[in-house]
Amino acid sequence: MVMHGRRVLAIVLVALGGILMFFAPEVWAGVVLLAAGILLEAVGITLERRERR
Repeated sequence: MVMHGRRVLAIVLVALGGILMFFAPEVWAGVVLLAAGILLEAVGITLERRERR
């Protein structure tokens, strides 16, 4: 059950990261949103890879 929850969390983080990167405006706040999106994508991908082991 923990693995299933981790997979759902990974998918949500990747999707949220993509949304943040898509809607990031071209100002300083946008840079912060873009960085947050990239970070969420990386965390989601890391969780996804750990689950496969």
